[in-house]
Order: sequence, then structure tokens, then C-alpha cells
Amino acid sequence: MSRRMLRALVLFFVLVVGCVAVVSAQEGNADALQMYRSGDLEGAIQVTLTEISVNPNNIDSYVVLGWALNSGGRHAEAIDYGLQALQVNRFESRILQIVAEAHYDLGNTVDALEYLERYVQVAPTGSFVDWVYLAMGEIFLRLGEYHRADIALATSVYHNNRVASRWGRLGFAREQLGEWQYALEAYERALQLDPNLGDAIRGRQRVQDQLEG
Repeated sequence: MSRRMLRALVLFFVLVVGCVAVVSAQEGNADALQMYRSGDLEGAIQVTLTEISVNPNNIDSYVVLGWALNSGGRHAEAIDYGLQALQVNRFESRILQIVAEAHYDLGNTVDALEYLERYVQVAPTGSFVDWVYLAMGEIFLRLGEYHRADIALATSVYHNNRVASRWGRLGFAREQLGEWQYALEAYERALQLDPNLGDAIRGRQRVQDQLEG
């Protein structure tokens, strides 16, 4: 066999092995995502951890891992791996959302706000932006910053106007500001989507009492 043929065979072998590795990694990630979607959180976690050990720069694996960890209530771990992922790509909006959610659920207000704001900066129309503004609004409500809560919650329902509870929270923020008519409109919108939403029913009654008094 000539040297030219030998080099050609070696090159062919390298290309085949590389393609198999890429396909295997893609299939592994798809399996992890399917596990997560089907509720097999532990399976998804183990698969993604294996993927990351093979390729520490695999952002998609970090994303599925973060989703699974947060869904399983393992928020501290979601933060740890999220920070690792941000070393790979600090502008990855999905990771920013994962870290923000973990801090939010742990009650870390300042840290949650930092990552929520970073998400908005890098992905102002991202797929999680409605939740991001909802979380901001809830944090501002906790802090008694009702004007900022109003703005954040109004932006949340702008991006997703189909969730009754979000309209209810917007009504509550406006109620705290004494904006009775705007609060009533938000509560009415909530009750159009869910006539049995207790918070909106009670909020509407409180606002109507103010308007009638």
C-alpha cells in the first residue's frame, strides 16, 4: 500500500470517528432533554453531567442540567453549574435565567435581580422574558417598590397576556399605588381569564369599594 493511500485511509478513519463522536454527543443531549421533559430529572442530571465531563464547553448540556436541577429544587447546585457555564459563555441567556430562577427561589433578592437584569440586557425578547419580568415584579412588590413592580408586571403581561395570575399581580401593584381604575382593569382582565381566581375577586371588590366610596 502506497503512503498516499495510507494517509487517505487514516484521514478517512479520523473523519468517521469525529462524526460518530459528534452524533453521539448530539443524541446524548437529546436523550437528556427528553428525560427532563418526561420528568426523569435524575436521569437528565446524570446524562448531562457525563456530557460535561467529556466536553466542559457544552452549553446545551449545562442548560438541561440547570433546568433539571431547578425543577428538582436543587437550586444551590443549579447556581454552581450555572456559574461554570457562564465561564464558557457569559452571554448565554438560558443560563442567566437558570441562575436567576435559582436565586429567586432561594430568596436571594439582590442576586436574583442581578441575573434577571442581565437576562434582559442580552435577550430583551428572549423566550423567558415574560417570566423574567414577572420575577422582577414580585421582587419589587416584596421590597415595596410599587412603581417598579407596576412597570415590570405590565411588561410581563405585554409579553404573555394569557396568564390570569399575572394580571392579578399587576392589579395588586396598581392597587398599592392607589391607581384604582387601572387596578380594576387589571383585575377584570384576570377574571376574564379565570373567573375563579380568588385574589382577583377580592382585589376587584376592594377597588370597587374605593371607587364607590
